[in-house]
Amino acid sequence: MKSNRGPAAADSNRRALLASARRLFAERGIGVPLSAIAKDAGVGQGVLYRHFPNRSALAMAVFEDNLAHLDQVAAEARQEHRGRAFKVVWQEVLEMVLTDVAFIEMAVAARRDTRARGADTRLGRLLEPLLTGAREAGAVAPSVKTMDLLRTLRACYGVVVTAMDPPTARADVAALMKGLGLPGPDRS
Repeated sequence: MKSNRGPAAADSNRRALLASARRLFAERGIGVPLSAIAKDAGVGQGVLYRHFPNRSALAMAVFEDNLAHLDQVAAEARQEHRGRAFKVVWQEVLEMVLTDVAFIEMAVAARRDTRARGADTRLGRLLEPLLTGAREAGAVAPSVKTMDLLRTLRACYGVVVTAMDPPTARADVAALMKGLGLPGPDRS
């Protein structure tokens, strides 16, 4: 365990807790013991609870970080890949679902948490203008709506958690996307 630097370490402790939570949630799911997260971050459980009073608060902080990452990917995609911005961001979202099942678990938790009612729509708000551009460019069928994408992500979650192994999950998600006429997880 790291030595206690008190309030001076608050920001670095918070960052370490978020990094550990993100990794352990991805590896073991959202139910990973909070004590394991604190230990992995090199802090005591008291430090964890000072920053995040419960599992839901920690999961929401990780979810918000993931959404901030997607916001950044979207901003870069709009500049660098104008006509392909939707594809770039959608593939990043699919990668999160394929490699971080906890991302969807956190989205579901956000939908149910009355304090975070708007959190589940943030991804939709991020995808909507990109989807509009993709529809206008003919890259996605005109009938595809934002809610269709959010439902598709829930279906992908089901594929991932029921697949025999990660390669099978990836292949099944790719097939699902192909059937729906959406970009698949292949980054090529």
